[in-house]
Amino acid sequence: MRTTELVDGFRHSAPYLNAHRGKTFVVMLGGEAIEDGNFRSIINDISLLHSLGIKVVLVYGARPQIDAALEANAIDPAYHNGVRITDDSTLKVIKQVAGALQFDITARLSMNLSNTPMQGAQINVVSGNFVIAQPLGVEDGIDFCLSGKVRRIDTAGLKQQLEKNSIILMGPIAASVTGESFNLTAEEVATQVAIKLKADKIIGFSANHGVQDEEGNVIAELMPNDAQRMLTSLADNKTDRGTLAFMKAAIDACRAGVPRCHLVSYQEDGALLQELFTRDGIGTQIVTESAERLRRASISDIAGLIDLIRPLEQQGILVRRSREQLEMEIEQFMIIERDGMVIGCAALYPFEEDNAGEFACLVVHPSYRDMDRGSLLLKNIVNQAKVRGYSRLFALTTRSIHWFLEHGFQMVDVDALPTKKKQLYNYQRRSKILALDL
Repeated sequence: MRTTELVDGFRHSAPYLNAHRGKTFVVMLGGEAIEDGNFRSIINDISLLHSLGIKVVLVYGARPQIDAALEANAIDPAYHNGVRITDDSTLKVIKQVAGALQFDITARLSMNLSNTPMQGAQINVVSGNFVIAQPLGVEDGIDFCLSGKVRRIDTAGLKQQLEKNSIILMGPIAASVTGESFNLTAEEVATQVAIKLKADKIIGFSANHGVQDEEGNVIAELMPNDAQRMLTSLADNKTDRGTLAFMKAAIDACRAGVPRCHLVSYQEDGALLQELFTRDGIGTQIVTESAERLRRASISDIAGLIDLIRPLEQQGILVRRSREQLEMEIEQFMIIERDGMVIGCAALYPFEEDNAGEFACLVVHPSYRDMDRGSLLLKNIVNQAKVRGYSRLFALTTRSIHWFLEHGFQMVDVDALPTKKKQLYNYQRRSKILALDL
């Protein structure tokens, strides 16, 4: 590269250096990337991100290494719906493989030779019990045994280590509250960690340059809904497992609030840096959908409201409301709209004679429950009640008691209800009554 090209390239990357400094990136490194000849360069580039002031959580997988080790131990791998079934003998092998990879990656990140890009780097690599697991259980009569999923994440512990300027290294094994070890997927660990940390990016690696269309051209950017629609066709075209796994993880992460998820090739030297520090990038970004709006509902929202609340009515969680009733009460509802879809709602029913209001019909779409939208709706309803001069807000629920308690409500009995509401109370339903003094 000529001097002018080097200078121009450095100058053009400056805005991205400033934009990324202090941000949190979750890097998802699959076993295929680890066994590739370009792995050393990837580790060097991750180290460079750290040196530029980026907070890095590195989550590694080990599927090909585990399969090879199982074959060497004459253990046939078993799967159900694409998920590994982990019995005792399989878990023993997985522990050995995951443990060896953890030490190997730590050693790579500790490299400090004068002829490497990591010269002068002082990196603390931290691993620990940041993830608490639980068993997947039984599906279609198939026991997944010691295959698990994320139950809880120690977000405070992760943040504490990142503030100490450490790289956090996490693998596919996690402990449970019972002291057992479970085999998790790296994709789920990375996704849940990114969501809980409110990370700025997830970065994944695949054999190809991101997601490709039918002509083999890289698709630079996808919205989650577009990516969701592509999954079936990509699976039919036998797209590599890494791309499909990343897309599923990125869709969940974006819908839960992670702004950008990048997919680049582990075979291309410097692909990570080209994606993050150039205007056009080199891979595929899956990005957050258009901004949400919290607004008062109108008659045109009836169909969207019905689609949102009907499943909970059918489960008996909500009292059934007819279309006619919703039309008459529509002015009581606030909704969260996302890209033309109603993804959340709540209502404030007035009881003027008792100087009180009822907080009712709180629903958030299952795909959008990780960003505390329920609290946003409650805050709006509380503000409305205060403007109206109400002294108390009450709610009836059969399932969400702890959520209300966590938001300042107190348990009360039927006699605390406004007179008209008390007359309508369904003693067979036995809803719990909670009240919030305003």
